[in-house]
Parts: sequence; structure tokens; C-alpha cells
Amino acid sequence: MQKPIQKIFFGCPGTGKSHKISNDIDGGIVKTELKIDKNIHPENLIKTVFHPEYTYGDFMGKLMPQTKSNGDVYYEFYEGHFLKALAEAYKNIIAAKEGEIPQNVALVIDEINRGNSSAIFGTVFQLLDRIENGNDKGWSAYGINISDLEFRKLVELIGFEPDEKYFKYKYPGEKSSKPEYLKIYSEDKGDFLHHYKAIFSRIKIEVKNNKAVGSSIRIPYNLSIFGTMNTSDNSIYFMDNAFKRRWEWEYVDWNEDNDEKLNDVILEGYGNGDLKWKDLVKQFNDFIKDNHNSVRSGRIEDMQIGYRFINTGKVTEDQIKNKLMFFIWDSVFNRDKKPLRVLLGKNDKELVTFGDFIKSHKEFVEELLKY
Repeated sequence: MQKPIQKIFFGCPGTGKSHKISNDIDGGIVKTELKIDKNIHPENLIKTVFHPEYTYGDFMGKLMPQTKSNGDVYYEFYEGHFLKALAEAYKNIIAAKEGEIPQNVALVIDEINRGNSSAIFGTVFQLLDRIENGNDKGWSAYGINISDLEFRKLVELIGFEPDEKYFKYKYPGEKSSKPEYLKIYSEDKGDFLHHYKAIFSRIKIEVKNNKAVGSSIRIPYNLSIFGTMNTSDNSIYFMDNAFKRRWEWEYVDWNEDNDEKLNDVILEGYGNGDLKWKDLVKQFNDFIKDNHNSVRSGRIEDMQIGYRFINTGKVTEDQIKNKLMFFIWDSVFNRDKKPLRVLLGKNDKELVTFGDFIKSHKEFVEELLKY
């Protein structure tokens, strides 16, 4: 790989954005471009989902209280998803033999705008600027300092393990259940990590007095970061232009999914079992486009759906009524029901509540397919 991928995939609900990145069948981009095989090295793929309660501590790491058998409480630092991915990328660089290309690592953040990205990334935001050319291509252009707690956990994740008061280092190479350890005998135990400065220099970290000094961490060239977001959710948390600028963006259109298995998904309970979910999705989206003046906020792409909006082997009546029809009633035409009344041939007294609407679910499917 020439450079890491740092990209956000966006589009309407059900377009298979996560599937495009790391689906379980062929691995998506993670397997085809990054050559990460989840069956052999699952540790090289780290996934998380942002949500309103997700914090910087969940992303980087935080202290958590634990209770001993005697009832005493103590605190332990647990790594977050980003720190875990960073450590794995560092570890792969250190473990690669001279002339070898280190294994890639992917951090996948689903629903990236459903959490407060500015607060979650915090100072990590500075690391998203990558160097485009030169010997340091792919590395962060700028480093950031991290706390001693974060550094100690990072060092431990890389392969250094606590040994009484100090650390010992699991010798780089093949990951094994019986690792060998590199032992340093020195009178200067107060600066134990200094003896591994050659190892740390490979990941651009300078250590002194068992601490990182200077701009202590950078994202390396073998760590790619992906995000996904629904366009209909882009107002949940505002993403400022400075944050957006640091990503590549790719729009995933609803009709780009060419999976042949979609041709076998039928509408159970409608017609003679020969009606296709794929055809209904196309007509549904055409109907919304033609009635864009009635769509809430006028955001047409936000209100269309992808083939995986209902992602099952067959689509049932309950799924049509409780998911598809509720979506078009509550989200698409929540303020103006005229397009639905016209489609079903109902007047404003016959179609007032959602209960009225789902009673006509068969007519809704039939009229859409004829639309």
C-alpha cells in the first residue's frame, strides 16, 4: 500500500456503507486494499460505533474502578479503541523484519456523526493531518503529547510487560503463545525504557526517564481510519470544516449495490411471491424524488433508502408496515401527507393517522410498484 486510507463513507440509510468497508464475506476494502485477513489477524481490525454517550475516554482510554476479593477498590487504566489500534500499528512496524512491509491496521468508526466528534477526538484531531510525500509519507505531520497513564498503557500494548517495578519487552517477531523476551541488564534501572530507544525510534517516539518526551505519538503509515455516516443524520452533531478537511469523502449511492443476491429477496405476502424488494426500493426512491417539495427540509438524498434498509432474506408484511411505512410517514412526509393520499387515492379524512396508513399496506406496495 502506498499510503493509508482516511475516509468517511456517507449516503442514505441501507446503502451498505459498513458492508463496503469490512463485510464478513470478502472483507471489503479492509481485505482487498489493506490485505487484512480477519480470520488470521483479527487484532488488525478494530471497530467501534459513536453515540451521544461515547467520550474521549472511550476513544483513548480511561481509569475504571475494580474491586478485589477482599472488597478493596483499586483503579485500572483501560485502553480505548484508538489507543488499541495505534498500539497494534506500532507493534506491526516493530515486528516487521528489515525489508518487510508491516501489516496494516484498520480502525472503523460507524455512525461517526452520532457522537460529538470534536470532543471524542480531542487532541487526536491534530494527528489526522498526514504527510503526503517524502520518507515520512503517511505519518502524522504533527505529534501530540499524551499522559503518563496513556503512555504506560501504550507501551504495555506494544509488547512491554510489567515485571515487578519495571518493564520487560516481548521480542518482536512472529506473534506466539510462547514469546521470547529481550532482557537488559543495567544498573540504571530508573531509565529502563531508554535501553530500547532504537525500538522506539522506529515508531518516532523518544523516551527518557521511562517517559515519552516531545511530541510523543503520531499515527503511522500502516494505520487506516474509516468512518460511516447516514446523510439523514448529519445534523445530530455538527462536524466543522476543519475536521471534515482532514478526511477523504465518498458518497455511496443507493443504486450502486450490485450484489446479485438482492435479486432473490421477495416481498412475502404480496402478489404471488414474485414481487421483488429491489424493485420496490427503486420505485420508493423515484416516488420521493418526484414529490421532493413535500419532503421534510427538502433533503432528498437524506430520505431515500438503500437495498439494505431491510437486510433480510425476504421482506415480510410486518417489516413493510413497521419499518418502511413508518419511515415514510414519520421521517419523509411527516409534515405533508398529500403525496401519500394521492398515491393511495385517499382524502384528508380517510388518511389521518399512521393506523389509517398501515391498513392500506397492500395498496401502498401495489401502487408503488406501478408508479
